[in-house]
Amino acid sequence: MFVGVNLVSITVQGKTFTHIQALIFDKDGTLENSKVYLEKLTVARLALLEQEIPKPNFGDRLAGAFGFDRSNEQLDPGGLMAVGSRRDNIIAAASYIAEQGYGWFESLDMANSCFDEADRQIIANGDTCPMFPGVEKSLQFWQSQGVKVAILSAARQWSVERFIRDHKLESLVDVAKGSDQGLSKPDPALYLLTCQELNVTPEQTLMIGDAQGDITMAKGAGAQGAIAIHWPGYAMGNLLGADATITNLQEIRPQVLISSIPSP
Repeated sequence: MFVGVNLVSITVQGKTFTHIQALIFDKDGTLENSKVYLEKLTVARLALLEQEIPKPNFGDRLAGAFGFDRSNEQLDPGGLMAVGSRRDNIIAAASYIAEQGYGWFESLDMANSCFDEADRQIIANGDTCPMFPGVEKSLQFWQSQGVKVAILSAARQWSVERFIRDHKLESLVDVAKGSDQGLSKPDPALYLLTCQELNVTPEQTLMIGDAQGDITMAKGAGAQGAIAIHWPGYAMGNLLGADATITNLQEIRPQVLISSIPSP
């Protein structure tokens, strides 16, 4: 039995990408407006870690490492908490704990325990982590065009699945992948694995993300294009290597349907 697979030509700000079969989206800051949630989670993590390590300036220095401004409780959009994986943040926290004279494995255990407790205190759901405007309509449109969709996040697998479940996107997402299965951004192997699960080549994909790790990962894997997104109200950074920078998903537009090919 053969099923038609669409090869679509997509235009973004005058730049055209051809024979695209799949779009691969980051989650946090791209599809999900998780800024407020992440800021509350950072406050909780810092408070718990300071309880374990009641040393002067420990929390302030760790906040700086997380990319968190305690004076206004705002995250740096390019900082560790905003774009790093959970594992990245645990390593950073453990490093500061170890600096206080604790052994490395003990430091890792303390960081993990504090992060787990923070997760119990600060709950992510559809209310605390809403979708950005137009996300569902965009995913529906690409599905109608026969383009596959993946979500590839630095968050843990359960977080990606929670996002899809909370917003009832199960029928619109072909592959959902987090970064807690041995690989993390910006390792191109994570992107290649996602392409493998989508049954497409990297040259047939576009990556859409809000962080340098998204762009670096996609380019390293040989994606045809990497699109940076900065929603209104978010700081706009210069993501090196991005083919275009957009402020909403509607700027990604189909040009023409090139062909339909059979696939097993």
